[in-house]
Amino acid sequence: MGDYVWFHDVSWHATYAIYFFVIGILAGLSFLSYGSWMMPALRPLREKAAYGSLGLLVVGGLLLIADLSQPLRFLNILNPAYLHFTSPLAWGALNIVAFGVCSLLYIVELRKGEESVRGKTLAMVTALLALGLPIYTGYDLSVHQSRPMWNTPIMPVLFVALAIASGSAVGTLLAGGNQAAQKILREFMLWSTAAVGVMLIGILGTTNYGGSAEELTFMILTTGTMGMLFIGVGFLAGTAAPVAMLFFAHLKERTTGLFLAAILILLGSAALRYALLMGPQQLQTLY
Repeated sequence: MGDYVWFHDVSWHATYAIYFFVIGILAGLSFLSYGSWMMPALRPLREKAAYGSLGLLVVGGLLLIADLSQPLRFLNILNPAYLHFTSPLAWGALNIVAFGVCSLLYIVELRKGEESVRGKTLAMVTALLALGLPIYTGYDLSVHQSRPMWNTPIMPVLFVALAIASGSAVGTLLAGGNQAAQKILREFMLWSTAAVGVMLIGILGTTNYGGSAEELTFMILTTGTMGMLFIGVGFLAGTAAPVAMLFFAHLKERTTGLFLAAILILLGSAALRYALLMGPQQLQTLY
């Protein structure tokens, strides 16, 4: 007895947490670039957001390819005969490719320096495809019935809210001292981050009062190092604190602390994505 020991390992490694973080920011930046066609105050961010979004797509793609045991297998997503369309990963891969193509076409149009209907249309299509990126990443988690915290339909909505919050935070840093843009971005950060907080409370509540697997997952995510990361950095410092700062800044019509709030939101969204990905998987390493 004891001759054979099964060492359980997680299926999704930390690389995916970084990918989720990157994909969320690029989606948020794409929303801002399209928003600049509707809100003149965001016009200075149009090109910056578009270029930043495409650059982060390259980073995210490289992360996914590097995580493959055989990296050249990524070429299979270019072969329609290979794809299994019943898998959410197949649709996610197609979404990424389509977003990349539209982003390139959009940037080519922006380089012409003209306010054209074609540019606005490409911005809208790119933003819609960007919306699919956090939705499919959240959906990839929610279909896992053996993961109590993942298996909830609110997960794709949470990832969209995180994308808006983190993208707006990066937009705030890019906008610098542009008061008109900062005013709009403050609203985006405030309400999207508040929505993230509400959803996190709902997820924690249903997990804590679930079955034994749910309660163990809740314990992992709220105690020890993971608890410090999830509750301390993700929820308190990265969600609750920025909401309070942005709310009072809104009441006083002041921009003081916006940069700090943006940095806290980015740190918090990174911590939340890591904890939400790795925490529920730790349970399988214990038994």
